[in-house]
Amino acid sequence: MTAKKFLTTSLSALLSVAMLAGCGGSNNKPADGGEASGGEAETPTEEKVSATVTVWGPQEDQSSDNGEWLQTQCDSFAKQHPEWDLTFKFGVCSEGDAKTNVGTDPSAAADVYLFANDQIPDLIKANGIAELGGSTVEEMKKNNSATTVNTVTYNGSVYGYPFTANTWFMYYDKSVFSDEDIKSLDAMLEKGKVAFPLDNSWYIASFYVANGCTLFGEDGGNADAGIDFSGDKAVAVTNYLVDLVANKNFANGDVGTVSDAKAFFSGTWDYQKAVDAYGDNVGIAQLPAITIDGQQKLMKSFAGSKAVGVNPATALYSEHPEIAVALAAWLANTGSQQMHYNLRNIIPTDNNIDVGDDALARAQMDTMANTSVVQPLQEGMGQYWTPAQSMGEEIVKGTVTHDNAAEKTEAMNKSMNESAVQ
Repeated sequence: MTAKKFLTTSLSALLSVAMLAGCGGSNNKPADGGEASGGEAETPTEEKVSATVTVWGPQEDQSSDNGEWLQTQCDSFAKQHPEWDLTFKFGVCSEGDAKTNVGTDPSAAADVYLFANDQIPDLIKANGIAELGGSTVEEMKKNNSATTVNTVTYNGSVYGYPFTANTWFMYYDKSVFSDEDIKSLDAMLEKGKVAFPLDNSWYIASFYVANGCTLFGEDGGNADAGIDFSGDKAVAVTNYLVDLVANKNFANGDVGTVSDAKAFFSGTWDYQKAVDAYGDNVGIAQLPAITIDGQQKLMKSFAGSKAVGVNPATALYSEHPEIAVALAAWLANTGSQQMHYNLRNIIPTDNNIDVGDDALARAQMDTMANTSVVQPLQEGMGQYWTPAQSMGEEIVKGTVTHDNAAEKTEAMNKSMNESAVQ
């Protein structure tokens, strides 16, 4: 990849960028991509900057059957920046494979790529993702919920521009539950069978977090805070769950394993399962509240995202980081997310986008904004999963009771935190 090593006075004034703060303690500043919206740039009076930009994304985003979203948006970006003479090279890499394909040799990888947010720590270690800052990040924060922003924030710094979420919410039968019923899980349990995968650690946290339990602080960004599933607030949840599994209208699982379930909890991937079960009566909504000690507490699911990142190890970044950062911001801006949604039904995170009567999109966006917490990116998070799963399994089996709820809860919390301390 080559690019003329030349910056015009107008570009210098518009964009202030620097190399990523490396893993070895570099003092370099975050990259600032200038305008996130990609408005018409000032036309330079001198020779254009020429650059080849390599962009990686999933095959589906490059397929002619799906409108060639990636190529189309890159072409639109080039038209918005006449001060740059850009050539694009595209490669196929799914968001889930970015950690491997970029991290193996960042210097030979794409300048800009799509990735899953839980890969941020590994990409940082590989020097394959740039810290971002400036006006593009401010624009992103303005257009997204706090939870969405937190999914791309690691140790206080932002490492990507999110464009879609990964979380779960509630499917239900509208012929059984009213709009008022679905605000309360306890109200729903009075009317029909509700299925929930209580023995799945990705789901059970929603009850504990509802009552004030935390994982690495309020926003998941404080490694020193550890996991706080302790004390009266956590024991109260365990007692609630003991009663929950004893309720004749509760079942562990989902509509696939509980055939008479009139509500279940999952994500976009199970939409068809809900349609098959409830037909025209399928309803989709953010999470309900639970009643603990006489108070309504909103359940909160774990949330992640897919985002656009910038590779600080490439030749383009070393010579023209402003191009890579501006393109990444463009691929996740309002217009790009709208086209992504139109072409592939990729549900946006941008709160400026009107999804109309699309209940699936609305439920995911409402969940991200109101009833979710970021799934922490901390290394110690790896120690959460097994104790949480074990607690769920024991509650379902009935080996956790009101008599031993306090003991079992403290043992779970201790296990989560003891294992996390090396």
